[in-house]
Amino acid sequence: MSVRTLPLVFINLGGEMLYILDQRLRAHNTSEDNSEKVLNDIVWTMFSKPFMDELLKPQQLYSHRTLKTVLTRLAHSSIMRLNPASMDRLYELMIMAFKYQVFVCPRPKDLLLISYNHIDAIRELVKDTPAVVNQVDETHRKIIEVYASSSEGEFQLLRQTLLIFFQDMHVRVSLFLKSQVQNPNGRFALLTSGPVPHRVDVPGLIRTFNSKGREVRRSEFPTGGSYTSPIREGSFELHGDRVIRLGTNMYNVNHPEETHTSKVPSVKTDDAPNLLAKEELNLLARLMGSMKAENVPGVETGFRISLFTTDQEEEEAWVAFLFLYSLSSLCGVINIQAMQDEQAATELARIAGQFAEREEESDNPSSSKGDDLLAMMDDL
Repeated sequence: MSVRTLPLVFINLGGEMLYILDQRLRAHNTSEDNSEKVLNDIVWTMFSKPFMDELLKPQQLYSHRTLKTVLTRLAHSSIMRLNPASMDRLYELMIMAFKYQVFVCPRPKDLLLISYNHIDAIRELVKDTPAVVNQVDETHRKIIEVYASSSEGEFQLLRQTLLIFFQDMHVRVSLFLKSQVQNPNGRFALLTSGPVPHRVDVPGLIRTFNSKGREVRRSEFPTGGSYTSPIREGSFELHGDRVIRLGTNMYNVNHPEETHTSKVPSVKTDDAPNLLAKEELNLLARLMGSMKAENVPGVETGFRISLFTTDQEEEEAWVAFLFLYSLSSLCGVINIQAMQDEQAATELARIAGQFAEREEESDNPSSSKGDDLLAMMDDL
């Protein structure tokens, strides 16, 4: 398993989340000031220095549960709020979009280009706020520095780690179904046409050489597809043409139904104990602590948006959510990865205490977002 997977997962999922939120804010006719504030606050929190420094440390990729909790906290770092049903849908859309990008990525190294497409789009969303743009640029430079020396084998391991992480996710997305890149069972379809990866020959030709290295015979074989010569390589610099379109915004404001998802009944959830539960809690405490310090105090009026196009859809989703919650509670399925040893229980209590202390601090009206952030940076 690659220990450099988490930063790319967070940046790409965060980018997809911003695409969706931007689309829904427009669809709900949210005021321009509120929309700009929501996007700026989320990007500011997402690319904050202590947060990114924590993410860029070599570490194992954690569970969907942990990532969803962090991303939920990120989505709520501004004045906007999502109910649990909308957050579930948002997470499904983020995961399936990034899974598709990883699945059809021409080369493992092109995962960086996908990430840079997300960063470029995020930079464009906050282009009118120079301070936030500077944060995005600084994180982009760190990403380039961390991954610049990675070998092809390391990128291949990173891609395999991502595919393992996504392997049980088969949520149907209306946009993918309409584009016929996803089958009704939720699995993606590989294309057998188009350009081959950079520095790769078009398949279909076999060349035979003698002992002196001279070509003596050529023969052709059917490839089962229609492949073309590779396109030029994208830019891996801070600014440039990435060439590939994977990672760009695939949503259209005029088609809100493209954010529809539906579960495949046969999907099996993994209820096996998580051996990294303690590490996940430690990571969650650090990340959420960094994000909490940048939350705006409760002096502004918030608003809610929904990822459902009609009230009936949202009501049905709520009913399903509450039914599953009550059912799993009765069956004893929902748990917090309970740990038997006393040391782990003590650690969990300590983390919970930290959260309580931070909540008390956030209730103090004399505190401010800027002061909290500056104080946190001084402590580093």
